[in-house]
Amino acid sequence: MSGGVDSSVVAARVARRGLRAIGITLALWPRDRDVMRDRGCCSIDAVDDARRVASSLGLPHYVWNLEREFEERVIDEFVEEHRQGRTPNPCVRCNQQVKFGLLLDRARAVGATHVATGHYARAGRRGQAFTLHRARDERRDQSYVLHRLDQAQLGAALFPLGAVRSKDSVRTEAAAAHLATAAKPESQDLCFVSSSVRDELSRRLAGAFSAGAVLDQDGTEIGRHPGTPFLTVGQRSGFEVRPRRPDAAPLYVIEVRPADNAVVVGPRDALRRCTVEAMDCAWVSGSPPPQGAAVLVQLRAHGHQHQAAVDHAGAGAMRLRFRSAVEQVSPGQAVVLYDGDEVLGGGTVRRAA
Repeated sequence: MSGGVDSSVVAARVARRGLRAIGITLALWPRDRDVMRDRGCCSIDAVDDARRVASSLGLPHYVWNLEREFEERVIDEFVEEHRQGRTPNPCVRCNQQVKFGLLLDRARAVGATHVATGHYARAGRRGQAFTLHRARDERRDQSYVLHRLDQAQLGAALFPLGAVRSKDSVRTEAAAAHLATAAKPESQDLCFVSSSVRDELSRRLAGAFSAGAVLDQDGTEIGRHPGTPFLTVGQRSGFEVRPRRPDAAPLYVIEVRPADNAVVVGPRDALRRCTVEAMDCAWVSGSPPPQGAAVLVQLRAHGHQHQAAVDHAGAGAMRLRFRSAVEQVSPGQAVVLYDGDEVLGGGTVRRAA
């Protein structure tokens, strides 16, 4: 129970069915920064909201402190990836390592068999195998950040909101159940970021970055940037270039090079890529798609899907070829493969061309 309306409605549904259940809220934020975390997911008021909802439903409520584990498994990797000039999605690791890793392990230790969450996704079965699918409400779909779940994790996961058609219907259900979170605004920020990602990285990487050169595609210095950790492929702001003609085309980051503390910029066409190679792959069903398979590919949590063919896919790496060139492919991103609405698995972008 994150303290939001989605997990509150899930708790209400569980209670209404008469299932034996407990409400769990994870304390993930650094305790020395409590004063800065007074809103949103994982904040102090979120714990209070979750506790009030659980009490109103007659459910026992507990707060489990996983601050150290979250720091080591999610935040540290997030910071290091940015330091290396890559663009990670910490929610992918959090779901795999924390919510359906540590939380599920502890829940089983106290006798629970399943974890029900407010994720917008659907789980299914094919024979003895569990399958993961997009939510009915594609605008809210979160299957992308769940793509690393294995069969044991997916088999213990319940996603009651996967079949709902809209967030409005969830709020209506919450209001009808008189839940304290029915009208609570959504949290849009990363749960461990108190102000902005740039401020968080500046604090955590203090002394580990410096201003550097902005280069054009020929390697000529045309401006300056504040530090490679703050830039990602596709960005068109956050760096300075020398004055240009008023009618000059906008410039985008097309490469981040922490090795020589430089970023390369160019026109939008320079962002287009036809192939992508990924590493650290995980396959929901336990096996990758075969060579030549036609798949749908998603490169961002709420990004468009692109048609592609599988050149190669295995446990450690894969290579995809897009039917039409795509933009803004950045090393470190999750690349997730679908067959229709079913998640096949995915990996982490290594490079694109």
